[in-house]
Amino acid sequence: MTPTGVTPQRTLSIVPIDTPSLGDRSYLVHDGSVAFVVDPQRDIDRVLEVLDREGLSLTHVFETHVHNDYVTGGLALARETGAAYLLNGRDEVAFDREPLHDGQSLGIGDRIRVEVVATPGHTFNHLSYVLHDRHSGQGLAVFSGGSLLYGSTGRPDLLGEEHTDRLARLQHGSARRLRELLPDDALLYPTHGFGSFCSATQSDAAESTIGMERSTNPVLLHDEDTYVRQLLEGLGDWPAYYVHMASLNSAGPERPDLTFPREATPEEIRRRVDAGEWVVDLRNRTAFAAGHVPGSFNFGLDGSFATNLGWLFDWGTPIILLGELPEHVSQAQRELVRIGIDRPVAAATGGPGQWSDREPAAFGQADFRRLAEVLRERPVVVLDVRRTDEFEAGHIEGAVNAPLHELRSSDLPGGELWIHCQSGYRASVAASLLAAAGRDVVAVDDHFGEAAGAGLTVTSGGA
Repeated sequence: MTPTGVTPQRTLSIVPIDTPSLGDRSYLVHDGSVAFVVDPQRDIDRVLEVLDREGLSLTHVFETHVHNDYVTGGLALARETGAAYLLNGRDEVAFDREPLHDGQSLGIGDRIRVEVVATPGHTFNHLSYVLHDRHSGQGLAVFSGGSLLYGSTGRPDLLGEEHTDRLARLQHGSARRLRELLPDDALLYPTHGFGSFCSATQSDAAESTIGMERSTNPVLLHDEDTYVRQLLEGLGDWPAYYVHMASLNSAGPERPDLTFPREATPEEIRRRVDAGEWVVDLRNRTAFAAGHVPGSFNFGLDGSFATNLGWLFDWGTPIILLGELPEHVSQAQRELVRIGIDRPVAAATGGPGQWSDREPAAFGQADFRRLAEVLRERPVVVLDVRRTDEFEAGHIEGAVNAPLHELRSSDLPGGELWIHCQSGYRASVAASLLAAAGRDVVAVDDHFGEAAGAGLTVTSGGA
């Protein structure tokens, strides 16, 4: 794919490789013969397929930073292809790499030149890479990682509160450095910002240029103090599994094993549930509510599967995957290795009848109209599992807020729990966790925008 805005004489091609479940993009750049890759995800077979399809030789693998939100495939990709593996020389890692420094320039083939630009802010050693056409001398694009994003920047608080203010101020300067280095028509290719919690805020933009960001991005419109104040005021929580990512990436992750797990028997599934291990049902929430293995948890593949599971998962706990079809298990494996959960101990396909030696468990589902009717009939606890900022923007009067990622440590009131979120996915996850703990639950499978029209009083502010 040739990027938008590139005129026909510019023969360099940029191929985005999207990972929408984590809100990230990797990039493969080539001249028809040689290629380099920026920030590859763990499942490197997607990159290898492009190289094979296009008949390309991979010569360089660049990392913009030691990632905090996913496990890199960069080292494994470099070792498999013989490409050079490059990242900031100041990053302390446990493997051999080619160290980079600010101002360095690398030639790739006879068309490509990559300029290394220090852009601290998301991390202290963050680098961006400017793509130049060696024939025209033009700066065509920048791969900005977690620095300048579409309408935002990478968040500066992942390395600890003690570093946040300093990193935010560095981020402001880094974004402005990219603005000064590049022409307005230079294309912007960030790694984060497509739903990733590594982004300070979210944008709906699918593409951008330096010129577009110059006129719209707060980091380029506001002075340093204003930018830092507004940025820090808007930061929310980030997934708990992030704390494991940098150490895994610094150790040098190998290519993951994506072969299908061994088959779990009903007896093993029951034993592992009883031992407090994780049995994860990948089906959609309607199917799960209607019947599931007692004690299993519902993380459907039709939502933010890896992010929510990783946020709640007891790190290192054995996990079994249950899917209707083998490809569903394989999809879940692929998503999990990206966040460092490498091998399920087992898996099973089919349905509850094949998975359990007990009667299936079930719980109710309803919409907001039914919730309104029930509240007129009897008292129930309305449990809102959205994030605190979502709750404060508008919630059902009298609802209890326990954000999903804090649910397992929350002190909830007794009684029947009617659980809702924004659209139903997180409510089903919460209902499965609470049902497994013995609570009486109903999952509201409805969009929160329907609540007021269903006769529920919606208010804003704190509880």
